[in-house]
Amino acid sequence: MIRNIAIIAHVDHGKTTLVDGLLKQSNTFRDNQAEMAQELIMDSGDQEKERGITITAKITAVDHDGYRINIVDTPGHADFSGEVERTLGMADGCILVVDAQEGPMPQTKFVLKKALELGLKPIVVINKIDKPARRIAEVEDELANLFLELAIDEDQLHYPVFYAIGRDARAWKQMPADPDAEADLSVIFEAITELVPAPNVDEAGTLQLLVSSLRYDSYQGKYAVGRVERGSIKKKQPVTLCHENGMSSGKIDRIYRTVGLAFIEVDDAVAGDIISVTGLPDAKIGDTIADADSAEALPRIQVEPPTLKIFLGPNTSPMKGKEAMFSTSRQIGDRLKQELETNVGLEIEEQGIGFLVAGRGELHLSVLIESMRREGFEFEVGRPQVVTHEENGIDVEPVEELTVEVPAEHVGAVQMELGKRKAELIGQHNSNKGVTELVYKIPTRALLGARNTLLTATKGTIIMNTLLDSYAPIGASLNQIRNGVLVAWESGVATPYALQNAEDRGELFVGPTEAVYAGQIVGLNQRQDDLEVNVCKEKHLTNMRSSSSDGVVQLTPATKFSLEQCLDFIENDELLEVTPKNLRLRKKELDHNKRKRAAKNAA
Repeated sequence: MIRNIAIIAHVDHGKTTLVDGLLKQSNTFRDNQAEMAQELIMDSGDQEKERGITITAKITAVDHDGYRINIVDTPGHADFSGEVERTLGMADGCILVVDAQEGPMPQTKFVLKKALELGLKPIVVINKIDKPARRIAEVEDELANLFLELAIDEDQLHYPVFYAIGRDARAWKQMPADPDAEADLSVIFEAITELVPAPNVDEAGTLQLLVSSLRYDSYQGKYAVGRVERGSIKKKQPVTLCHENGMSSGKIDRIYRTVGLAFIEVDDAVAGDIISVTGLPDAKIGDTIADADSAEALPRIQVEPPTLKIFLGPNTSPMKGKEAMFSTSRQIGDRLKQELETNVGLEIEEQGIGFLVAGRGELHLSVLIESMRREGFEFEVGRPQVVTHEENGIDVEPVEELTVEVPAEHVGAVQMELGKRKAELIGQHNSNKGVTELVYKIPTRALLGARNTLLTATKGTIIMNTLLDSYAPIGASLNQIRNGVLVAWESGVATPYALQNAEDRGELFVGPTEAVYAGQIVGLNQRQDDLEVNVCKEKHLTNMRSSSSDGVVQLTPATKFSLEQCLDFIENDELLEVTPKNLRLRKKELDHNKRKRAAKNAA
């Protein structure tokens, strides 16, 4: 007996931790296996571990009381909603995990909406009930309102609610009087086996399998992952691969099932099971693996369109080729084409020697950039731009619902900054913990650069979440909100003497002995205009000496931006140079005479 379940939640509400508990309590691992002592077992990627988020959907399976339970662990961040959309179709039910203090959040709404549209049977788990600031009754009411808003049919309004401490792998049917009481996840296993329906599939028909995911290894090559929707599948079986633009013949080489984190080879699989198959190197996400004699394609996976695009091209700075293994346009293009095979939310268009890469948000794009950087690529990227399209003859742009949680003393700073960005306040709620929740509607382009500014203005206390709300006619252009920059006048090595003088002009991004080039951005000006400074100037040697002039130079440590901060910082006439070793901000035009002429022409 098979049950297919997806775990969905807002970022950091504990779904991956809950999956850990299900894996451990189903005796998937031996007591002495290393996984029994690990946390966030499913978040296996380096960036997932560092960022503490799920980036790609993972599929695992456990055996419990005669049931085979396939579990899909989905990302919670809206930027990776393509991962959610392509994998939810494999499930028949979903476990919605909600934080007992935060309640339903923007991404909770997004993932639940997608799950209910697909007709999945929902099971609600209110997690982290041991938090001192838990709001159980209020969260239950908020969930009821959310289901009332999103439900497709009346049956979806009748959902079971469980209460859990996912970190300790404990859950209850009723809110326990003592959260320290003994318990395990048995009630969750019972809910899955009793409440989630069996897969609605045709076991007697001919083969149909929709490819929902791909993975690779150096041994077997490409694995096509999906649920058998009809019929059965066997090793060495001849099949037809239904592409977007035609069909091709192939043969199944091997079939694998997931057990915990391991892949177990099997001889066959039946309708309803989620499997991985090899032998089809041309398979892509959305293709159908069908019977060789009577091929019928399933509807392709549809995902929402990208909202942000960014230019990505070969590095053109004086430092090019010094810090990376791959730097040519052809190498970058091949890597992006490879990414398209598994990243369904991405779109790529050639532009000269570079590429326009469109994704679902800054985090979506920055994860790709960081992955390429770690693989030894160097390139330059431009400022993120919104993706617009035409509706009824009018150009429209994406509008986001922005939810902000901030201590009451910083509300004024947040409202002032978002007011500059033409944000519309649509809701405000004051909690009894001194935290104010503000809900805005704001164009996506107005959000660019807002996160860094708001973090600074609120001393790092702000929590921001966004969700694509709608499309609206393109509004008025925004003035540059950021100050101008300090631009290096000449190439060389930064000296303490020159940096000490430049410190009076603004905030520096480079330190002593760092190599810089003319046109590189070395700091943030105190004024709105750009200023060229010489950070490589040496102190002239003279016969005159004084006790003060020969003292040790005291410099403020240089500000170092993360990748996301760099993308937020740059303006339209600037670029970010990305190499495996460094992130450098620079002007598009490095020659100062050409920059001055361009500025005069623009004026």
